[in-house]
Amino acid sequence: MAYVTLAGAILSEILATTSMKYSEGFSKLWPSLGTALGYVLAFALLAQTLKTMSMGTAYAIWAGVGTAIIAAIGMVLLGESTSPVKVLGVLLVIAGVVVLNLGGAH
Repeated sequence: MAYVTLAGAILSEILATTSMKYSEGFSKLWPSLGTALGYVLAFALLAQTLKTMSMGTAYAIWAGVGTAIIAAIGMVLLGESTSPVKVLGVLLVIAGVVVLNLGGAH
């Protein structure tokens, strides 16, 4: 169950961050509300995850997966620059999450 709530936290954070991009500095109402709601939900789900998963592992997965997906969204969907170094960085983040999971999430 911890991985389900963690996945929800990650998805909420991704949606919140993407909404923030479209809020134009919080000058647009709906994307701004989406940002706030997304982050509240993300932290609530992360807090639930921490009841049964170690903080270091949960936060590393949450931050790492969220960062990798947001970077990919930026490069693929929002036209942000892509370079071999950026792609390598994203792959290293993913590798770090995999290594943490191989050590076991407690």
